[in-house]
Amino acid sequence: MVFQSPGSKLALSHKHDWLILQLLAVMEGILNFIEPFHRYVGKEMMTDLMFPFKEDTIPMWAVPILSILLPILIFVAFYFARRDAYDLHHATLGLMFASLITGVITDSIKDAVGRPRPNFFQRCFPDKKPVFDKDTGDVLCTGIKAIIKEGYKSFPSGHTSWSFAGLGFLSWYLSGKIRVFDRRGHIGKLCLVLLPLLVAALIGVTRVDDYWHHWTDVFAGGMIGLTVASICYLLLFPFPTNPRGWAPHAFFHRMEEVECPSLRSSRTQHVSNLDEMSLQMVEMENGTTYM
Repeated sequence: MVFQSPGSKLALSHKHDWLILQLLAVMEGILNFIEPFHRYVGKEMMTDLMFPFKEDTIPMWAVPILSILLPILIFVAFYFARRDAYDLHHATLGLMFASLITGVITDSIKDAVGRPRPNFFQRCFPDKKPVFDKDTGDVLCTGIKAIIKEGYKSFPSGHTSWSFAGLGFLSWYLSGKIRVFDRRGHIGKLCLVLLPLLVAALIGVTRVDDYWHHWTDVFAGGMIGLTVASICYLLLFPFPTNPRGWAPHAFFHRMEEVECPSLRSSRTQHVSNLDEMSLQMVEMENGTTYM
């Protein structure tokens, strides 16, 4: 018999979810190869598209580090404190779903809308000599094809949506773990929970400052990322105001499965005590307490 750790058994029980994640990753890759819709850009429209073509303040490779790797490291830190495989697995699964679903939605809209970026003119005409079709009045770009292609992907902002997806999920996670809504009024906890959202917002601001996006692109990207993050989190974890908000639904389902048979007949009266008992069991095993 092959030995399997509780974590590997848990992951195996969610194998279909992990397979769907792989499918989403493939879809995301395909969307990046698709040529976006080339929206009509006439001479009179160039006024709002002639901003400088600058380098990214925050390059795209840095976004997964901030929005995926950093939250996972925090999940791992809580795992070493609690040794709760359910929490680590579900937090990681939810984060990956939030990120990849957001990526697919964002890039699908980018390809379909084809909105020019604020720096579109310099992408299209690097020699600063505009050329327009005599019949339609549309642009006839003379720049590098790959750069022109990206010039039609302004709406919505991918940096912003990915940032709010990952860091928004982290904000939800922290609010449950440190019990922000325990009615004790600790403002320090609230500041800690809002910090990831502030980082995500600042990433969005850089996209406007770098002239890669219009402010509406950033606003829409933030709404997409935060909405998907909220749905994915609440799919796996209780609402942070709930007394059970410190652990995933699966943890409490497991605790109910191992209850004594004699207690199952009185589940209605016992359920209010289950949360406290579960917490005490975890604390006794680890010798620590939640904030």
